[in-house]
Amino acid sequence: MGARWPLALSLSILMPSLDTSIANAGLPILARAFSASFQATQWIVLAYLFAITTLIVSVGRLGDIIGRRRLLLTGIALFTVASLLCGVAPALWLLIVARAVQGLGAAIMLALALAFVSETVPQAKTGSAMGLLGTMSAIGTTLGPSLGGLLIAGLGWQAIFLINVPLGILGFLLAYRYLPIDRQVIERDWVVFDKPGTLLLALTLAAYTLAMTFGHGHFGPLNLALLLVAACGTGLFVLAETKATSPLIHLAMFRDPLLSAGLAMSGLVSTVMMATLVVGPFYLSYALGLKTALVGFILSIGPLVAATAGVPAGRLVDRFGAQRMIAIGLSGIAGGTFALSMVPAEFGVTGYVAPIIVVTANYALFQAANNTAIMAGVHPGQKGVISGMLNLSRNLGLITGVSVMGAIFAAASVTSDITTVHAEAIATGMRVTFAVATAIILVAIGISVGSGSLTTGRSQSRAVS
Repeated sequence: MGARWPLALSLSILMPSLDTSIANAGLPILARAFSASFQATQWIVLAYLFAITTLIVSVGRLGDIIGRRRLLLTGIALFTVASLLCGVAPALWLLIVARAVQGLGAAIMLALALAFVSETVPQAKTGSAMGLLGTMSAIGTTLGPSLGGLLIAGLGWQAIFLINVPLGILGFLLAYRYLPIDRQVIERDWVVFDKPGTLLLALTLAAYTLAMTFGHGHFGPLNLALLLVAACGTGLFVLAETKATSPLIHLAMFRDPLLSAGLAMSGLVSTVMMATLVVGPFYLSYALGLKTALVGFILSIGPLVAATAGVPAGRLVDRFGAQRMIAIGLSGIAGGTFALSMVPAEFGVTGYVAPIIVVTANYALFQAANNTAIMAGVHPGQKGVISGMLNLSRNLGLITGVSVMGAIFAAASVTSDITTVHAEAIATGMRVTFAVATAIILVAIGISVGSGSLTTGRSQSRAVS
């Protein structure tokens, strides 16, 4: 694939990342267009995220079995057609269904893009490749709200979905032209796909996601019931995998300390990163008294830093090694969150932005290094499923962060209505939340140190096919 791989894979990361955030800008307009409640309109976002979260491991494994190129092309086609259907949907329920199909296409694209990098890019350049894909993800997430607002203002809400059609066609043509041909599919491959495990995992993840999103951080009987369903589902899934002829996830893979540690660290760091999006808007608006436009600009600084730092971070990983850069990245994140836990409101915008820049720059370094470490040495028959698991750990961290970090912030601010509380209470809530975030990152650092001393036997534990 040579130097042409960025053309073929970057759009497969950019488009799903863009659609994670672009629809948020259109929710008020969509609520009016369909005469729907805010709660009903939220499913436009949730349907997309649920589909990605519940299916990303399964589609990664399916790519390992039937061929990654053909499945990636199918995913891009699904995403493109679903985007068209979103743009012409005459009713809200049809739009939500189309968004779920779009999420399936996005899950395929996200899972297989990382798998292709580890399969086709030389090991000496893997960090740079992961850094570039991280940059595309950050650009998509950053660009989404502002691009969505511009498209809606100029062309109507349909444009936020229809913009994916030309991008999807271009992405399909590039992938068809530049990605290597798959091996011939053996009929047995279709038969051995772990359908019971796939269903159990999807239901378990759906229950957990709903438990973390219902109530916006206020846990009630329904949340607890869903968590119980998720716990039971996890047990049933593990039992099913031990008996499956060709399991969706080989449980023996978790004996590899670097894989287990990498997935755990990814989830913990993502939980902390969500705190910046949960807490930031309230702190800037109510503690510092900034206007909405300025709040939006300041919130875009973090993702912008992550986007610009992605490629240089990848080069550092290639030069100095993934494990060292993981340690440095985590230490930098801990330093930034600790600064946020101590900064007085009198320091103003600078006191908030400077630590955020430190956090997000080091997050880009951690992402490039951790992705490289996890995917290095993976058995060819497991690249898709492990890539899916890596994306899943990040998604679960983000979902958990919304609920847990939001609940910590509300509790520390000593209020049930965060919009009416005193500015100093908001500032206290912010500091307490980031103190907890620092503790979480210290746990991740401990995991990193522990896994770094257990590198022997890696190739044997990863040779499971």
